[in-house]
Amino acid sequence: MSEAFRQLGTPTPGGIVCTADHASNAVPADIPLGIPEHLLHEHIALDIGTEAIAELLARDHAIPAHIAAFSRLVCDLNREESAPGLVPPESDGHLIPGNVGADREARLARFHRPYHTALEQWLAAADPALILSLHSFTPRLATSEAARPWQVGVLYNQDERAARIAIPLLEAEGLMVGDNLPYSGRDLNYTMNRHAEAPGRPYLGIELRQDLVETPDAHMRWATLLANIAQRVASALR
Repeated sequence: MSEAFRQLGTPTPGGIVCTADHASNAVPADIPLGIPEHLLHEHIALDIGTEAIAELLARDHAIPAHIAAFSRLVCDLNREESAPGLVPPESDGHLIPGNVGADREARLARFHRPYHTALEQWLAAADPALILSLHSFTPRLATSEAARPWQVGVLYNQDERAARIAIPLLEAEGLMVGDNLPYSGRDLNYTMNRHAEAPGRPYLGIELRQDLVETPDAHMRWATLLANIAQRVASALR
């Protein structure tokens, strides 16, 4: 057991695996963030819906998952070790008092490095045909007037192989798809840059709009759809 991550299912070589960097809102008792409880259930603390969908992918669709076991407010796993937002002192206009002056090195050693070391070893053993990187986004930031109308976003940095296949497949499902939106994978893509782009593994970066992934029925629908899309992408890449 690790307080940094958990793994569900057993990968098979040439299969599909899932990563969920922001799945949890858990905060260790010895790290008081100093924020109201309700903020732990909002987008600044976790990617709403991704934990349940990742669990369903592993349980029902033979897509094993590597899932973060703590809140992104404790340490953001999808950021470089040197990134200012790794231990965020504020998020979307909310001050995080417990992170002001926090010991970054201690958070890296306790959370960030164990998560990524385990993911590196897991992927090396799995030798997957495709990594499904699962995230979700808020329909509107508190610090911005701009709406985010996309129902799903497909993110990538330099490796567009899976994205170019997946976008038309998702659009054919009647979805409004963001091509490197609501933000660009060329700006925020650390986990996939390290574990997919650097070693040359194909990956599909998915962002789901959070108001569409709030119920168990929605979790099941998205898990089924994403499993189907991922399998079609993996087949097309072979």
